[in-house]
Amino acid sequence: MNTPAQPATLTTIFLVFFRIGLFSFGGGLSGWVYREVVTIRHWIEEDEFLSGLAVCQVLPGPNITNLAMFIGNRLKGPLGAATSLFALLVGPFFAVIGFVSFYSVINTLPFADAALQGVAVSAMGLLLIVALKGARKAAGRIEAIVAFLAVFIAVGLLHWSLLLVVVVVAPLSVAAAWCRRRAHA
Repeated sequence: MNTPAQPATLTTIFLVFFRIGLFSFGGGLSGWVYREVVTIRHWIEEDEFLSGLAVCQVLPGPNITNLAMFIGNRLKGPLGAATSLFALLVGPFFAVIGFVSFYSVINTLPFADAALQGVAVSAMGLLLIVALKGARKAAGRIEAIVAFLAVFIAVGLLHWSLLLVVVVVAPLSVAAAWCRRRAHA
């Protein structure tokens, strides 16, 4: 593991997730978290982040809150998980209350719609970066490719329930990865 650029204290965890929660929204959050905790601070390795993200996407609840708790827990245990979750949610909580108070004024600004469209495009770009990094990591492993294709076909083309597909494919994928790891040990 790379030496962290800044130690993962509860204060730094709070500040990182507070800034992410306050200044972003939507699907691009996982891309921003990746940039902050893997690329800039080297708090966790890319493989661990992508594995955690995959688990967080299967768990119930918003992916970003699951991811924040995963990273906080990984860095500082349960207190780190609570800190990262609180930091992620407290800024937007008060920002939304403020925005709702001034909604009628903000809604009439001519650039408001264009600004929100720009933010949405940025979020999609960040999400695409994380997806491509995950696909690149999985490209060399046949079990990952098979799992991806199975989920894509079942959910994307056949429109089967995502929950049903995950319940079937996840254990098979874990078993294949376990067998591969055991064979290489």
